[in-house]
Parts: sequence; structure tokens; C-alpha cells
Amino acid sequence: MGYPLEQATRGNGWCRAVLASMGVVLLGSLATLDAQEPVLLPAVIDQPQVESESNIQWELQRLQQQIDELRAGAVTPVVCSPDPIAKPKFPSVRVTGLIQTDALWFDQDEANRTTLGAGDPVRGDIQDGADFRRARLAATGQAWDNVSYMLEMDFGFPGRPSFMDVWLDIDDVVGSNNLRIGQFRQPFGMDGLTSVREMTFLERGLPFAFLPFRQIGATLYGCDSDEVMTWAVSGFRYPTDFNGGNIGDNGGYGMAARLTGLLMNNGPGRGLVHLGGGYSFVDPSNDSFQYRSQPEVGIFETGGGVPAAAPTFVPPFVDTGIFQANNSNLFNVEFATALGSFYSQSEFYFVVVDRPGQSTVGFTGAYSQVGYFLTGESRTYNSKGGVFGRVKPNHSVGRGGGLGAWEVAGRWSYLDLTDDDILGGTLNDLTAGLNWYINPFTKFQFNYIYAMLDNPIYGDSEAGIFAMRAQVDF
Repeated sequence: MGYPLEQATRGNGWCRAVLASMGVVLLGSLATLDAQEPVLLPAVIDQPQVESESNIQWELQRLQQQIDELRAGAVTPVVCSPDPIAKPKFPSVRVTGLIQTDALWFDQDEANRTTLGAGDPVRGDIQDGADFRRARLAATGQAWDNVSYMLEMDFGFPGRPSFMDVWLDIDDVVGSNNLRIGQFRQPFGMDGLTSVREMTFLERGLPFAFLPFRQIGATLYGCDSDEVMTWAVSGFRYPTDFNGGNIGDNGGYGMAARLTGLLMNNGPGRGLVHLGGGYSFVDPSNDSFQYRSQPEVGIFETGGGVPAAAPTFVPPFVDTGIFQANNSNLFNVEFATALGSFYSQSEFYFVVVDRPGQSTVGFTGAYSQVGYFLTGESRTYNSKGGVFGRVKPNHSVGRGGGLGAWEVAGRWSYLDLTDDDILGGTLNDLTAGLNWYINPFTKFQFNYIYAMLDNPIYGDSEAGIFAMRAQVDF
């Protein structure tokens, strides 16, 4: 039984076009019939033949019947395929990647070379160099409509290739909260959770040395419906190696939690105030800790023409060495603002380490950084992650002739690893940065780092470091 014509034509556009064309032909035939003009059916090419009058009359009657059916809405619909609504096909996959190419030049005073060389200035003479700081490939996508995944490898990191983010994510496990299982960045610190694709400076601040960072485990995370607050809590094995593994039955567990909120959010460029805090507890499987940090730059390659005793990588400026520990308690607070082309970000860290048969020791760290866009952009904010997001130039460099986005930035960073009999030293870094974002996925960064080291054994020393990076991600 037929049904209305509008239902018959709910298919693809080409179906509607076919029906419309049929209607035109039929209406034209009706007009010819009404005018009582002779109608000739199409002839076969090169074989002209005049049909009999009875055949012509029969054909015209058939056409009239079809026209009447169309007008009455009783025509049998043409079978058409439905609109090509994109139905998800699982699993899906998307390839992403990141390349960061660095070059560094060092200017150390004699005291700094002596300190880093443990009394031998040749052993502490850091060489200039270049390296791929990161070279990553990742596959990410959906395993099902509520399950996503990522498999990311880094070919520039020590232990090449190394596991980076390797996890599966399940949506809405507890209410609107998601569950992530695998190896991932633990929910602690605004600096640590900011993607390396979107960092203002070449490296994270000095207090990054305290973070448990990437470990294998599980985390439950989410945000409120207005994306004003974020929260996350995780449990993990510690320490995890470059291949994502951990063994040991003498402890080897940790947890981390983070809570953030927006005290004000008037929209991009119109005012934002972020406040957050975190806590982490770690009971290491090897009953030991070591906190250390380079001066916010790093080179890991070997080369030719290097003195035999000179280091082939940037050594840590502050280092506790390996010391015995039962567990650690790590706390932090974070504060960030943004208004127009200006933004700022600051954090304070404090870690307390309980040692077997010895005194408890505590170490501190902090940083404060600001940035300003000379070309008028505003720093975006990722409200689901509680971190600043990608910089998008108003006018990218390309065929359109844009200048890209130009940013000036400054940071003070501090790390104190000396307490009681732990003589790790104290380091202050002052960094000036200039960033040129030629498009949202390509940028050049220039950093000058003035490192001021206070070593309990060798005293004060200084180093000036000029670093630059070319980065592209996809």
C-alpha cells in the first residue's frame, strides 16, 4: 500500500532528484495528451520505426495513471538508500606525533664546572649540543562508543623507544566520571599536567622533580557540568620503568589526587582565576628515593671531539643521591590567572620523606611564570583538564601572509634539596623566553636560562644557557 510522497522522498538528494525528474517527464506527457498533439516514442538510433496508434495510446494511458498516482500520494516509493548518516565504526584510529629539535649553548663559570665535576672542572664542563628532545608517534581512537585508547612511544627519550601515555579510558563509570587504566601522567600539579605540546618554556619548572609523573595504574577523574571544577584520584605502582613495568612486594604503591576550581571565568581574554591543590603518597618498592634536576634543559646525545672526562649529557645541578626511605607525602598548591594577552601561573611544592631509623627530611620547590602576547592573542584554558591549552595565532604564517603569534615570557623557578644530612643543593633559575607560533601546530622557542646554584660542599656557582627549539605536532 502506498504512502505520502514526502515520506517516499526522505532518502538521499539523488533520490529526490530522480523522483523530480520523473514528475517533470510525466507532467510533460500529460500536457502533450491534453493538447491532443501526436506523440512519438523515442526511436532506436539508425532504425527508425513508427509505432502503431494502439501502442501509443496504451503508453499514454500508462503515463496518465502514474501522474494520477503521484497527485494522489499513492505511488509506490522508489527504494533509495538512507541519508549517509555517519555511523561510528569501531575500532577507530588516528595517528598523532610530535617532534622537538633542540640546540643548547652553555656559559659556565669556573666554580660551576668544579661543582658539577665534583672538584674536577673538566668533568663538569657541559658541552654545547643538539638533540631530538622528543620524537613521538601515537595511535589514538575509540575501541567502542564509550572506550577510548592511546598508545604513544617516544624515540628520543632515554631507553629508546620508551612508553609514554599507554592507556584505555572508559566513559561514565561512576556517574559522569571516567576511568583510565594503564600508564599515564598522574593527576598532580598544573605544570606536570600541561601537555609538552603546549608548554610556554622548553621544560617544566624545577619542582617537577618531585612529581610521580608517569606511572602504571588507574585513575578516576571528571568535572562538573559547568566545567568550573575538576577532580581526579589515582592509584599506581611505583617506580615504573621506561617500559611501563614495576615489580616488588615490599611496597611499591602510590596514590595521587588533585582538585581545581575556577574562581572567575568570564570567557577567553576577559578574565580567569584558577586555584588548585594536590596530594600524593608514595611507598617505593625499592625503599629508596632520589630527587634531582637539570637546569630546565637537557641533551642526551654523544658526539665527536669531546674531552674524555667531559659529560656527554647535561648533568643534574641538584641531586640528593639515592637514600633509603619508607614513604613520602607530597603537597602542592597552584594558582593561575589570565586577562587579555596576559597570563600567569604559579605553584608551591613541599615533600616530607620518612626514613627508616633516621630523621624525617623535607624538601621544597616553587615557580612563578608570566606570559604576554605581543600580537594580541589570549591563552586558551582547558576547563576539563584544569590547565592552559594550545596557543592559536590570530593570523598564521602562510599564503595569507600572517605574522603568527609572538609571545614574551619570564619565569623564576626554585628547588631546595638540602635538609639534615641530605646535601642535594639549592638551585634558582631565571628564564627569559621568546616564542613564535607560526601556526597552531608549529612553533619556535628561544630561552635564556640563568642558573644560580648553591652547593653545600662547593658553594655558589652560576651558568648561563641559551636554548632554542623547533617544534611541530600533528
